[in-house]
Amino acid sequence: MSPEIYKIIHLGGIFFLFAAMGGVVLAYRSGATVPERTRKIAAMTHGIALLVILVAGFGLFKYVGVGHNPGTWPLWVWGKFVIWLAFGGALVVIRKKPQLATLMWVGLPLLGMVSAWLAFFKPT
Repeated sequence: MSPEIYKIIHLGGIFFLFAAMGGVVLAYRSGATVPERTRKIAAMTHGIALLVILVAGFGLFKYVGVGHNPGTWPLWVWGKFVIWLAFGGALVVIRKKPQLATLMWVGLPLLGMVSAWLAFFKPT
């Protein structure tokens, strides 16, 4: 596949990730009781989006000169992986600590911006 296709898939995963987290943040921030069905849909979207982001990100490795061996990853790749893990745990934090929902509403997009900065500038 071409790098453009991987990028589109990667971005699509990011859009779905933010849609899932945004809905959950707003629901918990408002103090609403989240129905089980809604929670499951958000959790499934969140998990699938994370998987899509990871697979497409690894697909992009060959186009940016990064090997698949974690021992050879540059620092910016490790940064993006740590941010990916943070996004993975964010849904649990929002659910368990709804008082942090406002912080997450601002913090998660900022974390996404840091991830984009790492991808564009690839600092070593």
